[in-house]
Amino acid sequence: MNDTTGLGDDVQLITLDVNGTPYEVITAPRRTLVDVLRHDLRLTGTHVGCEHGICGACTVLVDGLPVRACLMFAAQAEGARITTVESLADPGTGELSDLQRAFTAHHGLQCGFCTPGFLMLAQGFLAERPEATKEDIREVVAANLCRCTGYQTIVEAIDACATARRSQRAMGAEEESCN
Repeated sequence: MNDTTGLGDDVQLITLDVNGTPYEVITAPRRTLVDVLRHDLRLTGTHVGCEHGICGACTVLVDGLPVRACLMFAAQAEGARITTVESLADPGTGELSDLQRAFTAHHGLQCGFCTPGFLMLAQGFLAERPEATKEDIREVVAANLCRCTGYQTIVEAIDACATARRSQRAMGAEEESCN
């Protein structure tokens, strides 16, 4: 359970499936998903930027689709599969995912603040559109804001990952690599 100090009398118990783990949370009905993830579950990889759904820093996957966690109430996510940036790296070894390695190899990050949102946007997009072209990728990443990279390196990283995944699928290989 979590601390309910300051929540008032209007609270509810919800169960959230985050990165494959069920969590019971007592929260006010109008608390955002990003606040519950960061403050109650201590999954601070999901960043809070604009709190208006514009910047994309808070992007997570809900049932596999990219969602702005600052625009969704935590209670709305009950019964859904929530995936955060913490799920990308191997939990046992800490080894980065193919997408994270591609961002590193292609310098798709600078200050890093927007990176978790871009990673989750790309993860959801590539799962839905594995045959995406650079133009498709460019259009999708325009939904998130980055003040440092100029977007080109982000597009290159996602394209490299998509290309490597397609190549791996064509060869029937299990291991995915974007480098």
